[in-house]
Amino acid sequence: MAEANNRFANLLLRYAAPLYWLRRVPLVGNLLSWTSRKLVPRESLIWVQIQSGPAKDLWMRVNPRTGQTVQNGTGEPEVQQALADHLTPGMTFYDLGANIGFFSLLAARLTGSHGGVFSFEADPEIAARLRENLSRNHFANAQVEQKAVWSETKKVFFTRVDPSTSPDRGLGHVSADSHASGAIEVEAVTLDAFAASHPAPDFLKCDVEGAEVAVFEGAAALLPARRPILLVEMHSPENHHFLVERFTSLGYFCRNLDETHVLALPQ
Repeated sequence: MAEANNRFANLLLRYAAPLYWLRRVPLVGNLLSWTSRKLVPRESLIWVQIQSGPAKDLWMRVNPRTGQTVQNGTGEPEVQQALADHLTPGMTFYDLGANIGFFSLLAARLTGSHGGVFSFEADPEIAARLRENLSRNHFANAQVEQKAVWSETKKVFFTRVDPSTSPDRGLGHVSADSHASGAIEVEAVTLDAFAASHPAPDFLKCDVEGAEVAVFEGAAALLPARRPILLVEMHSPENHHFLVERFTSLGYFCRNLDETHVLALPQ
């Protein structure tokens, strides 16, 4: 039975995107959705090997409904290229908002056995999947920190997004509302505090669903002292403007990789 479910999951992974338009056809769409839910429950996960790009041949455990981009190796190509261009063996990489770990895996490959990767993921379920992905690829140079990165070291509330909206819970975020649906209490740490007791980053990637300003408020000592390469996903025009101004004032050269990602290189 498990083998049959796995075959159906792989078929869904392969054909979900090409046949997505059928879901909008009356009756046919409802039948397809009902059939896929019966054969492949929404929480199903399968192992796939990445087929192209700098992460080619690495293994990840993905949801068959949403894992096509991961399997193809085509997600956020500008970010992948920036890591491939600037991460070298022996460097230390911080992945803030690592989710299930595509970029952590790529960084672990690029930094090698003499480098290090620290992957920060606040959601306990997703952090467990991240550990699985690192273990499957035998990356002993990577460490998962089940913490949020914030402006203060304290407990914060983290809102987990329902899997029906985001199967890999990639939209989870720190929230001031303790009563929000899906809110859990998690440990938060500042970059300054973490780097004081761990190897400091040479390259830092940040994707924290709107909390990027708070993250860098907690790096007041780290940035001028260590001047890591920064790759930040900006979740609002206001955050983009504020952080680019701040990075520039610290002697960084900033450029847009795409509509949302900024690469800041120390000069």
